[in-house]
Amino acid sequence: MDYLGNHIEALIFCSTKPVTRQELHSTLVEMFEADIPEKDIDQALDRIQNRYNGDEFAFEVVKSGGGFQFLTKPAYQSSIGILLKQQSKRRLSTSALETLSIIAYKQPVTKSEIEQIRGVNCDYSVQKLLEKNLVEIKGKSDAVGRPLIYGTSEKFMDYFGINELSELPSPKDFSGEDNEIGTEQDV
Repeated sequence: MDYLGNHIEALIFCSTKPVTRQELHSTLVEMFEADIPEKDIDQALDRIQNRYNGDEFAFEVVKSGGGFQFLTKPAYQSSIGILLKQQSKRRLSTSALETLSIIAYKQPVTKSEIEQIRGVNCDYSVQKLLEKNLVEIKGKSDAVGRPLIYGTSEKFMDYFGINELSELPSPKDFSGEDNEIGTEQDV
């Protein structure tokens, strides 16, 4: 019986957000009242990940958002997408998605810089993104008036399944064929 692995598996399963190695370590040290070598935690994580890689499970343990969490496998994305679509009544508006993408790619960024890029007021979009914890205030700018600067949050990383911002697709990854706005067409 993999006693340590079972405890780690339970901790990952019950958490509402990715569990970091540090959180696992500190929890297990308190639980067992003894130091747990990090290599033992890493080995247990490897065993857990290997166990759930098989086809008999619809989910797996994935490193995401700086920690570990159970996620369903990509093969079940369609059915889950339908369920979530049916359950979701409040989605991000197009303006909120545009604002979020500007923050993600240009961070740290002030609201006036976002508005300069979008060409419209973005107070409402920024407020909604803050409420949904997808962005957070990172501090104040040194510019006149010391405006707030915004950046993405850990929830943003988790939501999009990335561990660091360098994993965001670069603009050149987007196909130009889908976007015909601003291109000349033969008439």
